[in-house]
Amino acid sequence: MRTRTSPAFIDFEASSLDLIASYPIEVGICLPDGTLHSWLIQPHVLWQDWSESAEQVHGITRETLETEGTPVSEVAAHLNQLLSGQVFCDAWTFDSFWLHRLFRAANTRADFQLESISMLLDANQVRHWSASRQQVIKRLGLPVHRAANDALILHRTWEEIQLFAADDEPLHGRSRQV
Repeated sequence: MRTRTSPAFIDFEASSLDLIASYPIEVGICLPDGTLHSWLIQPHVLWQDWSESAEQVHGITRETLETEGTPVSEVAAHLNQLLSGQVFCDAWTFDSFWLHRLFRAANTRADFQLESISMLLDANQVRHWSASRQQVIKRLGLPVHRAANDALILHRTWEEIQLFAADDEPLHGRSRQV
């Protein structure tokens, strides 16, 4: 499934990588035009899981979430207001779990469908994704493992992969200036 219009991207940071007890602590989105939005998520009363090693990676404390986080119902409402159709992520198993936990805690449904970024890429683009992503990270100079930054990295890597794919297409009789 290749598309010429830019898709929306989403990324989550979480309390841990435990697919039973973990929960989303931050969500970031990058809209098709490159606009970024992110929210720290106030833990729902039933969310108790916490991993010190995960905190070391993303740098967000539970105390920060409790004092500065946005309630789950507000985060879900913002996401539904800004997103529709398909929204893409790079860790579908984890991101879909955390999206489900967020919307379940908010007692509502997502008005958009989460898909793996691999759905956007052809085989050649998949082969070059990791190297292109690393170049984007280096060029942007942004810390990773913050949701908005990671969503922007997905967006920019997708843009670069599109250019790369266009450069790799056979010329079919056209000339290319060098």
